[in-house]
Amino acid sequence: MAPTGGGTLAAVHPIERLRYVARASGVDQSLLVQETASALGAFGGDPAGMVTACRRIVHRHPACGALWWLCGRVLTAGDPMPEAWRAADEIDADRTAVELAHALPDDATACVLGWPDLVGEALPRRGDVEALVVDVLGEGSGLVRRLLAADVEAVDVATQGLGAAAAAADVVVLEASAVGPDAFVGVAGSRAAAAVARHDGRPVWLVAGVGRLVPQRVWDALSGLVDAAAEPWEADDELVPLALVDQVVGPTGPQPVADALRRTDCPVAAELFVSL
Repeated sequence: MAPTGGGTLAAVHPIERLRYVARASGVDQSLLVQETASALGAFGGDPAGMVTACRRIVHRHPACGALWWLCGRVLTAGDPMPEAWRAADEIDADRTAVELAHALPDDATACVLGWPDLVGEALPRRGDVEALVVDVLGEGSGLVRRLLAADVEAVDVATQGLGAAAAAADVVVLEASAVGPDAFVGVAGSRAAAAVARHDGRPVWLVAGVGRLVPQRVWDALSGLVDAAAEPWEADDELVPLALVDQVVGPTGPQPVADALRRTDCPVAAELFVSL
C-alpha cells in the first residue's frame, strides 16, 4: 500500500485524530495503529466512549488485522492506555520486513502486487532481487519508481500480466492485511496470483507482520465485513485460502503455515462484534 507521507498528527485534537484515522485509506497498518493508540487516549476516563471508538475504527477498517489486535488488547486490558502504547511499540519494532529481506533467495525474481507495506520496505534492502510488480489498484507503478531509485531491478507489470508474472517468478510474495485460521485478506488479485503460482510449481510466500494473525472469532467478524463490502470483482481486498500458501514470513522469519498460526495473540473483545 502506497505511503501517504502522513507522519503523526501531534497538533490535532484527539477526537479529530480519531476521525482522521476512521476516514483514512491508503495508510499502512503501522501508522494506523500508532495514530489510533494516540487517539484513544482521549477516552482514557470514558470506558463507554472507548468501546464505541474501537468499534467504529474496526468497522471502518475491517481488513486491518492490526487494528482488531490493538482494539482487542485495549478493551480486554485492566489499564487500557499503557496496553495501547505497548501494542504501538510492538508494531514499530516489527522485524518482518528485515526477515523477509534476509529470506529471499539470492538473485531471485519475486512477483508482488501493488504496493504492500512490509514487502515494499523489504525489497530495497536487497540489490540482487528483481521485482515483477503488478500494478494492482494503480499502486504498483509507484513502488517500481521507488525500487528503481534504490537500485533494485523492477518491472512495472500491467494487471493483465498478473498470471504471466506469477508463472515467471521464482517466488510470489503476497502480503496479508489479516490472517485467519484458514484464509487471509490480500489485495485484489492475490488469489489469482497464488493459484497460478501453485499450478506452475512456484512457491507462494505470505508476509504477515505483527498483529495481523487473528483467532477464529475475530476472523469470522473481520472476514464477514470484508466479504460484504462490495461485489467480489469490484473489491480492493479479497479472501484467499491458506491452502495456496507455502510459508508465512513474520517477525521471526519464514515458517510453515501451521507453525505461523500459533503466533495468533489477538484477544477476543466481545464488544467489537456488536453492529453499529
